[in-house]
Amino acid sequence: MENPLVIALPKGRLLAPSILFLKQLEIAPPGLSEESRRLTFDQPEKNVRVILVRATDVPTYVEYGAADIGIVGKDLLLEQMRDVYEPLDLGYGPCRIVLAERDEGENRTEGRSKLRVATKYPNITERYFSEKGIPIEIVKLYGSIELAPLVGLAEQIVDLSSSGETLRAHHLKVVDEIAQCTARLIVNRASLKLKYPTVRNMIETIKNRLRPSPAAANRAKPRGTR
Repeated sequence: MENPLVIALPKGRLLAPSILFLKQLEIAPPGLSEESRRLTFDQPEKNVRVILVRATDVPTYVEYGAADIGIVGKDLLLEQMRDVYEPLDLGYGPCRIVLAERDEGENRTEGRSKLRVATKYPNITERYFSEKGIPIEIVKLYGSIELAPLVGLAEQIVDLSSSGETLRAHHLKVVDEIAQCTARLIVNRASLKLKYPTVRNMIETIKNRLRPSPAAANRAKPRGTR
């Protein structure tokens, strides 16, 4: 293929719905699946190449031009603040970034001069508490965030939650909702200029796919409206 449009997909929770989304757009390369060990997939008929990368790396691949387009959760865009163009909310993979703490029981962190918050989102957490004027100490973790309040590592956590079942299973309650997140389409700014017709056509194709049909829109209208 000559100068293909490179699309970065995130491994993890958004991979399956992202693959399905590409299939609905009829641009998914043959063999693209969650089970495959391959990292690159070509669709010569559409001049498209799909690469699978770690979710946290998708914004980096797109910002530096290794991928023209990427699909990534809004949580990572808020955390990393990469210089990418974000034209569309794809609507799937809904979840929330929440502040949570122990629902009940002994507080093992009393007496600390600063509130200690465990999270894998230090930048989001810092901005949230700074806006409220609350001094905190951030503990950066990479997994099992829910464990931190249970063992006295932190008083509160900032984490991603979908149904809230994991929090409840660990006897944690949501104190505040910081942001709502879904999958987003991001574009390399240089690609938007150098591959403008191809990128713009892809954005419009996706936009049309996301737009409800006239029949569906009419069904959604309240009675008495036009």
